[in-house]
Amino acid sequence: MNGLAGFFRSLNRNKAILLMVLPGALWFLIFSYIPMAGAIIAFKEYRVSRHGFIDSVISSAWVGLDNFKFLFSTNDAWIITRNTLLYNVVFIVIGLVAAVAMAIVLSEIASKRMSKLYQTGMFMPYFLSWVIVGYFAFSFLSLDKGLLNQALRGIGLDPVNWYSDPTYWPFILVFISLWKAIGYNSVVYLASILGIDRSLYEAAMIDGANKWQQIKNITIPMLTPLMTILTLLAIGKIFYADFGLFYQVPRDSGALYSVTNVIDTYVYRGLKTTGEFGMVTAAGLYQSLVGFILVITSNWIVGRVNKDNTLF
Repeated sequence: MNGLAGFFRSLNRNKAILLMVLPGALWFLIFSYIPMAGAIIAFKEYRVSRHGFIDSVISSAWVGLDNFKFLFSTNDAWIITRNTLLYNVVFIVIGLVAAVAMAIVLSEIASKRMSKLYQTGMFMPYFLSWVIVGYFAFSFLSLDKGLLNQALRGIGLDPVNWYSDPTYWPFILVFISLWKAIGYNSVVYLASILGIDRSLYEAAMIDGANKWQQIKNITIPMLTPLMTILTLLAIGKIFYADFGLFYQVPRDSGALYSVTNVIDTYVYRGLKTTGEFGMVTAAGLYQSLVGFILVITSNWIVGRVNKDNTLF
């Protein structure tokens, strides 16, 4: 009883803070934790019932791990897994380096008005939908009227059929992803840089440190905890691909599937063809479990090096 009374006294003492946390807690409960029960569909042959979703789940037949065979029993299993992993590794590494570098550059601009202008210009692509970005890319890569092919014709070279040649698309997708996300990602690091104590830089200048030495010995070490945490969070989604990037930008060209087909697009096309919700749920559960294992493992490795930089 004393323990229970102490619990309620603690709730009463911290009620203001708990009320502030309540909306976020309810959001996670309703949209993240309760829907986890739907993972059971991954092990069933889901069929829609006229009596509602719950009755549909209960009445659907168990199929065990058959839905997971959808991902691994075809010749495309290796291709989609390879593409998903490698693209995300490249996005994480290059995105981290580019975002930190851009944040440092913006923090060094003397004119705050120009710095705000550059931030706004870089942030705008983040709000564009992938449909619009796909049309922007098409305006450059179109065989007949694309700006790049017109430039190639202007210097006497043959135009390139970009949407039929997979050679260039790994670079195109990385560039477009970086262009769209770098403004948003750099803002987080820029805010952290602006929070660094200015006296550290003043002391370094008195000791004769140049700008690069200040960045190397003050800015980057101060950003390391944030860089580690955001990288760990990104690793948790390493088996998820940005559907719009891999579907809308290449315009769903079959000739490019070898370098643009990822788990998300493969599942989407499978859903359009078969209409099997169980297979889609199995793919999502597989991605979530792998992401969870990777986050736990990565966090443990970081903890072995420096416990202050871990997520938990």
